[in-house]
Amino acid sequence: MTTATRTGGIAVSFEFFPPADAEMEATLWRSVQRLAPLAPRFVSVTYGADGSTRSRTHNIVTRVQRETPLTGAPHLTCVGAPREEILALARAYWDQGIRHIVALRGDPPQGATRYEPHPGGYAYAADLVAGLKGVGDFDVSVAAYPEVHPEANSAEADFENFRRKVDAGATRAITQFFYDNDAFLRFRDRCASAGIRAPIVPGILPITRFPQVLRFAERCGATIPVRLRERFAGLDDDPETRKLIAASVAIEQVERLRGEGVGDFHFYTLNRAELTYAICHALGVRPGATASAATALAGVAS
Repeated sequence: MTTATRTGGIAVSFEFFPPADAEMEATLWRSVQRLAPLAPRFVSVTYGADGSTRSRTHNIVTRVQRETPLTGAPHLTCVGAPREEILALARAYWDQGIRHIVALRGDPPQGATRYEPHPGGYAYAADLVAGLKGVGDFDVSVAAYPEVHPEANSAEADFENFRRKVDAGATRAITQFFYDNDAFLRFRDRCASAGIRAPIVPGILPITRFPQVLRFAERCGATIPVRLRERFAGLDDDPETRKLIAASVAIEQVERLRGEGVGDFHFYTLNRAELTYAICHALGVRPGATASAATALAGVAS
């Protein structure tokens, strides 16, 4: 297993998405190679909004598990499949030695205006978590929304839905990305007050292209503070300065969270390693891979 030196007991995990072509696949595996010596707790692989990347997600996770020293964690959603099909996939993962799963409700299929549960499937993430725990003692991560899920009827309803996922057996919650640290800290405090003991891991999205982040934020309800807009203003055609600002913003964010006692961080890498690597370095997470691990990873990237 890969090892890494780190200060303050920091743990990290990384998220990747299935590439659409050969060039993007090469970028993905270069990023895996670059980040693996930081010894993440796990690396997750996303699932298309409508379940469309299921086979690619499966192929990446099993390759990670088979050919690298990393722990792969596939996303599974409730969208577009009956329970039997989802459980069969979970059993296949278990048989292949995969013990971590990220369980999500999933987004409506393309063209749909609202989420509708599959008639023979799991309706919501809490149901999916319970089903997975019936297959095996998976380490299950679920989603949390510090600024409230955009489809929730109210903040209270959203929180109760989150509680059901934890009660169903979730090991931890990974939050939607956010740039308002106070929103995360309030959510964490509310969970503690409600007796929720599962770790609440902040999801960190380093900003590579600001217009892209604005689109992401609009879909998921994340607040973009005015100060952040001001920092990136006028940099659309200046990628070098943008990269420096992005690193500074993300490092400030994680350092403040660390000062508030946060010890786990989940990075949405967008299959790019540079910013995530720099932020981890600032957190004190440094490479310390064994020779055998480095050799295995070199083979993966080739």
